[in-house]
This record gives sequence, structure tokens and C-alpha cells, in this order.
Amino acid sequence: MTDQQQATGVPDEARFHLDCLWQPTESDPAGRLVFELSNMGTEPVEGFRLAFTTLRFVERDPAADNVRLIDRRGYFHEVAPPEGVQIAPGGVWRFSLGGITGVPQHRGEGIVSAYLTPVDGNRQAVTVGDLRRQASGETRATVAAGPARYALTPWPVEAELTPSDRLSGYIVPADGTTAEELSTVSTVTALFRRLFPLEPAPFSLMALPGDRLVRFASGAGLGREGYRLDFQDDEILVTAASAAGRQYALTALGQLLRGARAGGDFRFPARGHILDRPRFAWRGCHLDTARRFFLTGDIARFLDSLAYLRLNVFHWHLTDDEAWRLEIRGFPELTAVGAYRGPEAALPPQLGDGLHPSSGSYSHADVRALVAHAARLAIEIVPEIDIPGHSTAALAALPALVDPDEAAGSYASVQGFANNALNPAVELTWTMLEAVFDDLIELFPSAYLHVGGDEVAEGAWLSSPLTVRLMKDLGLDDAEALQSHFMRRVQARLTRRGRQLAGWNEVGNGVGVEPEGTLLTVWQKAAIGAGLAQRGYDIVMAPAEAYYLDIAHADGWDEIGMSWAGATSLEATYAYEVGDDIPSDLLPRLKGIQACIWTELIDSRAHFNHLVFPRLAAVAEAGWTLPARKDWSRFRELSAFCPTL
Repeated sequence: MTDQQQATGVPDEARFHLDCLWQPTESDPAGRLVFELSNMGTEPVEGFRLAFTTLRFVERDPAADNVRLIDRRGYFHEVAPPEGVQIAPGGVWRFSLGGITGVPQHRGEGIVSAYLTPVDGNRQAVTVGDLRRQASGETRATVAAGPARYALTPWPVEAELTPSDRLSGYIVPADGTTAEELSTVSTVTALFRRLFPLEPAPFSLMALPGDRLVRFASGAGLGREGYRLDFQDDEILVTAASAAGRQYALTALGQLLRGARAGGDFRFPARGHILDRPRFAWRGCHLDTARRFFLTGDIARFLDSLAYLRLNVFHWHLTDDEAWRLEIRGFPELTAVGAYRGPEAALPPQLGDGLHPSSGSYSHADVRALVAHAARLAIEIVPEIDIPGHSTAALAALPALVDPDEAAGSYASVQGFANNALNPAVELTWTMLEAVFDDLIELFPSAYLHVGGDEVAEGAWLSSPLTVRLMKDLGLDDAEALQSHFMRRVQARLTRRGRQLAGWNEVGNGVGVEPEGTLLTVWQKAAIGAGLAQRGYDIVMAPAEAYYLDIAHADGWDEIGMSWAGATSLEATYAYEVGDDIPSDLLPRLKGIQACIWTELIDSRAHFNHLVFPRLAAVAEAGWTLPARKDWSRFRELSAFCPTL
């Protein structure tokens, strides 16, 4: 791990990629390791050192070719190229070492990790590929017991394919591939290696006999996220208009090869084409990290899962009654107090807590690392600070936010938290929110900031003398009207900062906020979404009865998961069609769909995986695939290929 990975658990961005081939030789029974270091950056590099670790370390005279061995301690090696060697963008430095400790017996005995040290000493990440050998290029017959099937999730717009009767080695970029294109190949290779570490990677940057070559072309007419794959025997042409489309194309290729390697009726195409583009621009998944804290490494892996399924929005729920998880520089108490629960703490234990305190928050460095990781995977992170309700943690951290004359326990949320709404009549509320919005703007490039707005308790604020006076001055009659006033003030602050307001569907209650530029996430009845669209709001549908993945799969005493929205089987999630609930003339307001994962009862990785996968893949297909192209039987068979956390 690099220092950043040790600090955040998030994979580094890499400019360089290292492949390794084991090669038998007549003079040495252990053979040699042949390396290719590819430069995927935009600048040439020279005068550098390359460090790597490998089980098959050099133990005697390395018989070095085109390389100098500087250091070797245990499994650690550091090498440098001969004087004058420069790797241009898209170029490769090839070298080899002999004298290794025995013939590798497994794919995992190659390069385990690597980094590059340029002349300025600022170490840079290097991604690594599988250990190759000539035998990996040999092909084997694939005899199908039935009609050929293809492992693609989500399913594409169009697929006209003839199956191959053999299995290729790896998919390798052809000569002439640009540094930017090589970078996408390396990114997707690293994605598959992280998600499926026990399986061979689908791609390599080192070509061997039996591999399939991939070439790239630009196609503006496909749209930003669209792509086309053309298969012709041993070559594949990827056509895309953007880095996102190229990534989705390579992910689809990786899925196809992964399925073909699994055997059975799954095949890799020999000829034909795939034409693909997403149904919706917004294909999201929400994760509640307030009720349960997730390590940044786990969030990074979850982002990997979203990328594999071609989901492009991560809705990050950072605050709630139970905790405030995001560092705010102007108000350190928000995490020092608001992210800490325990028997003696300002916040008592909640679901899953016991005798020992629990805590956890995200620093600015954590957030920047995750935002960068998401961007490399064509994912936008939309942060959520849930206000004005769901604010118990903030109120505990900053007691001056409370009107001292408001009666304790004068109202309670549906979850049982008393007096849990930020008070719009307290000036510190707005001072604090200004600081929060400033930090959010700095950390998250998303056009949208999600500000919650859900489940403000009936009767909120009405026992606060400060609020009663404010309502009288404004001519407001009830809490719903006051919430609209609150959210309009929030919207004005976001607009001044060049950002747009996103919120849960309750933001539209009463007079709501200004519809232009607002995006509302509809979690309640579908009719509410149609009504909001009629009023001019853009909407994302996240129906609890179909897309809330913390809900149990089925009724039954031994089922795990939430029950307030009933039960939702995988088939029910797959079958749900959001377009059925929105009149056709309002469909342009439907920007997409979203899964939601609330974590009150999710207490382990096993619990998470049981509830989320493969239902998340069903939501992903609903967001990508046209209804006419969906097929439950096909999807059910492919669900076994779904990643997990």
C-alpha cells in the first residue's frame, strides 16, 4: 500500500502499468521474468527507479537485460533502466531478469505490488497485471450444451453475436493505442482484480499468441456513455465518444470473457456487434454511513461494484440523528461529538452499539481520495447532509443550536428522536450551514448537493418561542410552511455557490422550493413522483417497495432485513417498472432511478451482501436496459456473476 492507501484505504490513481511474463530458457531451468512497464500518462519519463515485489525473487546473478538491479531484499526489488532510456506517453520499457527462485507454479506468483520513483522523488502508483506465460495463450474448445449465452449485466440495447468455439487468453490493446486508452484498460483491469482477486484478469498490456487484440475509435453519435463493440475473429473494435463510454465498453468485454472462462453455455463472441447506451442519465445507489460507519476502503470497494454494474451516481448519506460523519473545519465539534456514541457520550448507543463506544468520521483527505476514485470509475458522488430534521447529532454537538426556551420532548420523529430539527430562528443554524456548504463545495464537484428534507416531525418547532415569533413575522401558519421557507433559504445559499439543490420528495411539500434546477428523490408513493413532475420538478425514482435494499427479501420469521415497506424479492425488484407510474407527457422529468441502502440493521459484511446483491444488479439493469430488452430468466442466471462487498 502507498501512504495514501494506508491512510484512506482507497486505491491510488496510476500513470504506470507493469506486466510480467515468465519465460523458460535453455540456460536456466528456472527461466526468466520479462517485464513491460507502460506509461499511461501525458508526459515522458526518464531517470526513474522501479520498485516491485515478487515471490520469485532474484537470488543470484540476474543476467539482466536492458535493466540495472539496484537493490534486492527479500521479495523487494528496485531496478532502473539504462542511461538515456525514456518512456514516451503510450510507450513501453521492456526488460528481463534471470536467476529467479524456481519456476512459477501459479498465476499469483508474479508481481504483487509496484511503485515508480521519478527523479523528483515523488513516488507514483503502478498497477500490475497477471503473471503471463506462453501457455496462457493456448486455446481450448468450448462445447456448449445448449444455445450460446453471454455474461452481460446490464443487458445492452442490441447484441447480434456469433459465439466463438475457443477461449482466448487475454484481451490486449493493439499497437498504436494511446496513453489515454491504455489508462482506461489499466483502470478496468485493476477494477476486475479488486473485485475478483481469485480470477484471472480479462486484460493485459502484454500481447501473447492466442490473445485478442482490441482497437479504439471515436464515435460522437453514440452519446457520452454509449459504446459499440465490433467482433471480428481475433480483433475487437471499441467505439465510444468519451472515457466513460470506453470504460463501459471494456467492462462489458471483461464480463463477457469472465463468463466464457466460467464455462458451461457462456461464450465469448467470435463475430458480430454490441450497440449500447443507458436508458437513464441518473443510475444511482444511496448508502447510509450515519447509522453504521463504513471504512473508506469498504466504500471504495462498493464504488467498484457500482462501476461494474455501470451505475454512475453514489448518493452518500453523511449525517442523520445517529451521527454526523463529515469533518467541517469551522465546527470540529460536529465530528468530535456528533460522530461518537456510547453509554457516557452526548449521543447514546443506537442499534448495534453496546457497552463499548462507537465512532467514525470522514476527513477531507478521505473524501478527496474517494471522490477521485469515483471519478476514475465514471461515478459522481452526491453528498447528503440531512436537514432540517434528522439532526440530533448536530444538535448534541452544538447545543447553542437549540432554543433554550423550547420545551424538551415537545415533538418526536417517527424514529423516536425528540426535538431533532434544526431551528431556522437560531442564527447559529445559518452560520453552521454556511460553513457546511463551503466545505461541501470544496470537496465535491457534483452539480447537486442533497440536503435531505425528509420526515420532519409533525409539530416541529411550534414549542420554540423564537420560531413562533419568526413565523408570525413571516406570516407562516404551520410547520410545513416553515420547512418550505427553510429549504428556500438553503436553496438560495446553494445557488450563490453555483450548485443545485437535491432532496427527498418532502422538499416539495407545501409551496416547496423553486422547481427550476431542483432534483427530488422520490421514495414514497409513485403518485407523489408524478405530482412533483407535474409541478415542474425533475425526479429520480427510489421506491421503497422495490428499490430499498435494506428491506427483507421475503416474509418469514427467519428473514433478515427491515419490514416497514413489506418484503421485496429479487424478482420483484427486477420486475418493477418506474415508467408505469409516470404519465408519458411527464417522462422527460424522470431523470433516472436509484437504490437506497439504509443501515439500521446491517451489522456485518455478510448481512450487507445478502441484502444488497444481486438486487443491486436488478436496479442497475432497470436504469440501463430498455424494458423491452429485459428478461428475468436470463438475469436470474447471470446474477451469480454479481460482485459483492
